[in-house]
Amino acid sequence: MAVQEEGGEVLADETDLPEPTVRGRKKAVVLGVAAVLVATGVGAGLLGAGGGGKTAAPEAGPKIRRVAVARTDMAGVREMEGTLGYDSVRTVRGAGEGVVTWLPKQGATVARGEQLYRVDERPTVVFYGSTPMYRRLDTPGSVGRDVRVVADNLKAAGYDIGPQPAVGTAVRQRPPVDQQMPADAGPSTATGTDQETAEPGSGPPPSAQGDDAGQGTGAGRPPEGPTGVGQSPTPARQVRVKEGDGVLTEGLMSAIKRWQKSVGIEPTGVLESSDVVVTRSAVRVSEVSAQTGDAAANDLLSVSATTKSVRIPVETLDLGTIKAGQKVTVTLPDGTGTAGEVATIGTTIKADQEGGNGAGVAKINVTVSVDDAEAVEGIDAAPVQVRFEGEAKKGVLAVPVGALLALREGGYAVRLAEGRSLEGRSGGRLVPVDTGMFARGLVEISGEGVAEGMKVEATA
Repeated sequence: MAVQEEGGEVLADETDLPEPTVRGRKKAVVLGVAAVLVATGVGAGLLGAGGGGKTAAPEAGPKIRRVAVARTDMAGVREMEGTLGYDSVRTVRGAGEGVVTWLPKQGATVARGEQLYRVDERPTVVFYGSTPMYRRLDTPGSVGRDVRVVADNLKAAGYDIGPQPAVGTAVRQRPPVDQQMPADAGPSTATGTDQETAEPGSGPPPSAQGDDAGQGTGAGRPPEGPTGVGQSPTPARQVRVKEGDGVLTEGLMSAIKRWQKSVGIEPTGVLESSDVVVTRSAVRVSEVSAQTGDAAANDLLSVSATTKSVRIPVETLDLGTIKAGQKVTVTLPDGTGTAGEVATIGTTIKADQEGGNGAGVAKINVTVSVDDAEAVEGIDAAPVQVRFEGEAKKGVLAVPVGALLALREGGYAVRLAEGRSLEGRSGGRLVPVDTGMFARGLVEISGEGVAEGMKVEATA
């Protein structure tokens, strides 16, 4: 594109513009600029041209001014409303039958090994982990991630749990504790820690009947038939230990007994699912919804993490300017500011109802962590303002957003300020531009023929 300077003004040769752009000079219409301006949070007027010279210009239009393309530094800054509060709020529901006999106070902090509530005077204790207690642990040789939670917590509390089988080990599961036969009640599978595991591919333990098993019905021999009393139990089932699994060994069950005695539970070595509530870390009691004397199988209380963060509902159209790890400033209700950063960006889109007309605005929750916990101490929940420090660019060419024109054929252009070309024709040429960052009423532009100091038209 040929561009020449004359008397301090920049003029463009129309013959160098693509054909659609030349036509657009006579029939240019402003399309879509309003949407761009709304999405970037800045306002500006729009500039259009009449078609074919036959349609009279509007009696009143936007005031036009001349501006120069400037080289400047730009930084995107946005402010959004959010809510400061405790993280990871969840409701705790009692399990099984019984009556609630003790509850904590609202605001109390409960750490690992401490009781969260009591049912029939049996405490329910907090363990740390990611897998909840979903079953009764009463079967020696049980394998699973829930067993690992128990093993890790008892070990952290100082209990000797004994060795745990390595990943890939085949573990033989014996009958539940309350179904095991006494030692003098007849044949049974072998017991003992050293006989709970076996190498991969090994079979069940040999029968305790010896080589005469199956011959006759002499004394000491189990009766025939599939369910005869005294018949040898079904051979033990083998389960292979996977990564992250724990094994309910005799050593671990012995540790469970010692732990049960210390917290006031009958030391049976059997752990009920209602004996433990698994949390990620220490929890804060945010609300107590039950009373002592209520049935246990109800919502009892709500807990949260002890840390705080800011949750911001962000419109999906604005998510492109927000990134995990991005630095922010949180303005608290008293006007003070504290630093933070974007911790997580949600994946669930919700339609918030606005304006009472039933129309939903698609939003996603963005969570911001606060660097200084002391700065928000004493605030349980409050509305706050979050200032996002966006992308920064140095030395870019920019004009006011009001200088942008949207072309019918797509893309954007700026119109040169009035002047005269070498051929004596009037100015007002359209120069196609590529847009970049929008910030504080300015837009970054680039393209062939765009230069610093170039005079263009913009709405006042």
